[in-house]
Parts: sequence; C-alpha cells; structure tokens
Amino acid sequence: MDPGNHSIVTEFILAGLTEKPELQLPLFFLFLGIYVVTVVGNLGMIMLIGLSAHLHTPMYYFLSNLSFIDLCHSTVVTPKMLVNFVTQKNITPYSECMTQLYFFLIFAIAECHMLAAMAYDRYAAICNPLLYNVIMSSQICFRMTVGVYILGIVGSTIHTGFMMRLLFCKSNVVNHYFCDLFPVLELSCSSTYINELLVLVLSAFNILTPALTILASYIFILSSILHIHSTEGRSKAFSTCSSHISAVTVFFGSAAFMYLQPSSVSSMDQGKVSSVFYTIIVPMLNPLIYSLRNKDVKFALKKILVVRKCS
Repeated sequence: MDPGNHSIVTEFILAGLTEKPELQLPLFFLFLGIYVVTVVGNLGMIMLIGLSAHLHTPMYYFLSNLSFIDLCHSTVVTPKMLVNFVTQKNITPYSECMTQLYFFLIFAIAECHMLAAMAYDRYAAICNPLLYNVIMSSQICFRMTVGVYILGIVGSTIHTGFMMRLLFCKSNVVNHYFCDLFPVLELSCSSTYINELLVLVLSAFNILTPALTILASYIFILSSILHIHSTEGRSKAFSTCSSHISAVTVFFGSAAFMYLQPSSVSSMDQGKVSSVFYTIIVPMLNPLIYSLRNKDVKFALKKILVVRKCS
C-alpha cells in the first residue's frame, strides 16, 4: 500500500469492550467495582506482608511483588477502559498508546516470570527443606526479583521499539479496550511480518518457559508429596501450592490463548474476552486466592485487627 495516498495516524480511537449502548453503564460500574477490589486487595496484601514479621519469608516476598505487579498491570489498563464506557469516542494520542503498550507488556511479562519464581520457591521448600534457607536466601530472592523485572523491561522494549518503526495510515480505530499488540498491528500499512514473528518467539519464551518451569517444579513437588507418609503432612504440602496453581491456571491459560497463535487465526472478539481475564480478573483474584486459602495470611490479618482494636 502506498502511504502517500493516506494521512499518517497521530491518534487512535479505542473501540472498547462492546458497542451496545445499553451495556455501557452496567459494565462501567461492574469494572469500577472490580478495579476498587483489585487496588484494595493488592495494596492490602503488600501492607499486610510488610507489617507482619512472620510473613517475611521468600514465599511472601514474592507474593508482595506479585501484588505490586498485579496492581500496576490493572492500573495501566482499567482506568482507560472505564473512560471508554462513559465517552462516545475514547481518543488516545499515538504517544499515549505506545506508552500504555510499553507498561502493559512490562507487567504482563513480569507476572509470567514471577509466577515461575514462586513455583521454584515452593519446589525448594518442599523438595529441599533442609537447604531451603540456603537456596532461597534473601540475596538470591532479590536477584530473582530484579531478573523478573529486567526480563519484563527488555521484552517490552523490543516489542514497543519494533511497533514504533511501523507506519500507521489505515483506520485509526483499535478494535480493543486498550492498546494491545495484535489490535494495533492490524492498523499498520507497513509489513508486520517481523512484529508477528517477534510476538510468537518472545511469547513462546515469556509464556512457555515460565509454564514449563512451573510444570517441572510441580512434577518434583508431587513426587515429594507422594513420599510423605503422614496425611497431615501431605495436606499441608498441598495447601501451600493450591493457591499458586489456581492463579497460574487462569493467567497462563488466557495469555496463551491470546498470544500463542497468529493474528490471522485469532478472533479479536475472543481476544477481548481472554484479555479481560489476565488484565482485569486475575489481578483481582490473586489477593483473594492467596488470602482466603492461606492460614498464615488469615492469622496475620486477625493479629493486626486485634492490635488495632486494643489500641
């Protein structure tokens, strides 16, 4: 296509989640409620772990970082989505769209690797309990966390950098509720072959590598649990992993559906539904999963509430 016959796009219009007017207001209040729960839940988890001395362990160190990632991940996407429900046209300047894409990718990639780090932590705790404090020392935990954020920044920089090299001169309507990779790529009048190849290669690395790490960790964990003779010991080991497995299943399932297939095969409407899960629902569910199914977190919360009542 000759770009000379078309004006260069300087702003995008986000189509939103649905075009049905009667659903706009109910969906606004629904997702506003979800966002409030997400912010309160994740901030509460970070503060609870910070204030409770007995939660200062590698497992909860990673959990507090996961809560931070979820909070940022949701904040990058949800407020812009809410605006779309109450305005006729949700206009986003080109620079703002690229900025949203950049930060969205940082936290999406970081979440994948943080979940893998948490699985490795559970592997070390259950399969090597005597060496756990050596394997998961505070220095190693810090290095793993820094590595997670570096992977997020590097992956996001590559994607966004190659996206900014493209020329946009077609329609400026993004068929999504935020600036995601495939919906924005569809609007390019340049060749997107390299970009789509990068999506598949980097998504395979950032989704499949953590997923395989998690799978391998839980195979070893399951093997160790089956060698535990006492029923109480098995139950305790399973309970420390069940919350993590629940969070991993929802996040990786929806992310893999969106990114591990070419854009020509993927339906944008299906993509919107899967995106809602890993950008909005998962960040809300994670603190609920880890608090409602975790005795240590419940105990810490009760302890803080009792202290406040007494004071």
